[in-house]
Amino acid sequence: MVKINLRSWREERDEQLQKKFFTGLFIAVIVAVIAVLGAGEYYNEQIQRQAVRSSFISTEINLLKSKLKEIENLKKLKDKRLARLQTIKKLQGDRPLIVRYFDELVRVLPDELHYSTLRRSGDILTINGLANRNQNVSTLMRNLNASPWFGEPNLTTVGSQQLSRSFNLNVQLSKGPKVD
Repeated sequence: MVKINLRSWREERDEQLQKKFFTGLFIAVIVAVIAVLGAGEYYNEQIQRQAVRSSFISTEINLLKSKLKEIENLKKLKDKRLARLQTIKKLQGDRPLIVRYFDELVRVLPDELHYSTLRRSGDILTINGLANRNQNVSTLMRNLNASPWFGEPNLTTVGSQQLSRSFNLNVQLSKGPKVD
């Protein structure tokens, strides 16, 4: 049998073109959806990676902060120990001076005079004693003034007791003669 096509060829062509257009449009929409979903997944993965990096960095920052606090505590401890060491060195450095001061006190002591009390407050030595005459106190003051281990003496009181004279004087301690 013979087929007769009653539809015009233009309608058929338009229908085929329309079919191709909708097929292309459908494929483009599917490709666009896949691209959008892929891009979203890519960016989500990048965000997760950045979150992991950020948490690692914040953990490291906290670790460094704790180490920094530990270092500061160690520095404070070091400073305390250095201060203690300086104090010990100063005390050990002054130890021979005390012996030298006592030796010099004996050397400057005139006859017929003796010390009752010696009291040190910082660099000031307070001397209380008894003398038979006022001239002995004057001699002591001259001897102290002439000594390189003592400064100028300052007589604070002179009193009279039964057979002797009591006296109080202050004298500045020095580090001894200057060696060039």
